[in-house]
Amino acid sequence: MNQLSYWEIKQWFQQVDFTIVGSGIVGLNCALNLKRNYPNAKVLVLEKGMLPQGASTKNAGFACFGSLSELIDDLNSHSEEEVISLVKRRWEGLQFLRQNLGDDKIDFQQNNGYELFDDKDLYHECLLRKNEINKLLSSIFKEDVFSECDNIYNFKNIEGNYIVNNFEGQIDTGKMMFHLVKRCQEVGVSILNNTTVLNFEDEGNHVTITTNETTFTTSKLLIATNGFSKHLINEEVKPARAQVLITKPIDNLPIKGTFHLDKGYYYFRNIDNRILFGGGRNLDFKVEETTEFSLTELVQNKLEELLRTTILPNTSFEIEHRWSGIMGVGNQKKSIVKPISNNVFCGVRLGGMGVAIGSLVGKELAELL
Repeated sequence: MNQLSYWEIKQWFQQVDFTIVGSGIVGLNCALNLKRNYPNAKVLVLEKGMLPQGASTKNAGFACFGSLSELIDDLNSHSEEEVISLVKRRWEGLQFLRQNLGDDKIDFQQNNGYELFDDKDLYHECLLRKNEINKLLSSIFKEDVFSECDNIYNFKNIEGNYIVNNFEGQIDTGKMMFHLVKRCQEVGVSILNNTTVLNFEDEGNHVTITTNETTFTTSKLLIATNGFSKHLINEEVKPARAQVLITKPIDNLPIKGTFHLDKGYYYFRNIDNRILFGGGRNLDFKVEETTEFSLTELVQNKLEELLRTTILPNTSFEIEHRWSGIMGVGNQKKSIVKPISNNVFCGVRLGGMGVAIGSLVGKELAELL
């Protein structure tokens, strides 16, 4: 542990009102809302990475709330009321994100979402239940969410038509996080990177926090580490790694929108004349239940195969970047926003819907106080 100077201790670690662990979508939105509610409070955000770790800067930038097959699948483990509540929350979260930062700051585009099917039975089940799900969601959207369209992009090895989500959009994840950080700095939130919280103790009138750099006290501690939360708290959240790749620019790329395949376990989109493609954790759930930022041949080979055979079958392409992100999932898809003790609170388990609900969960976490 380094020895901090008097100036460092005085400026950053004395008389801290609120400490937030995690500088992702949830953590930064929590910080902004705390500053709105308590303008004179000292708000400190601790981030273990150089940039926000987890999924906030690693995701695919889908402004989505669930494909048709995902929602049908959710009805196997959730009631109709729960599914409606999940979709409503995601939709409201997306509107909150857009209003909070502005569409230009996140490069929001509503190019529709499309679901492709390589499973004939699943395709026909979705066609049969499309009207049922549209009716289920009518109280939220006031018009049909899902419709059909022809295979306009000439994808191969898929069944029939696409199912179109008429309300789905896409964002630039990097721009979103850049402007969230900027907004926090403008209102006086301190963000310390490369700082890992090792443990904490709620001591009644304050919380003592031990990091890799120092030990200090704070009035309240708010945990927003999602897939990494098991290291600090005992809640029903499991890490879920998502692997992603992106091609080099492709001349005259016609594909435009966000696309889902195999109940959302695979997803791709256009960005800067490239295809960004991720998913595949369903190939081995146990291996992908990890907090390790690494790649596997199994998943990467499958992503490349699907690019060649389904998405870009008549187009030459090269892969430029590969990465992974860590989500937080559980048996239920409802996020966990609750007190842990008198002075410790958490906002975790975003269920792979961080873009949609992260801003809302951050606001709710701040409002627990």
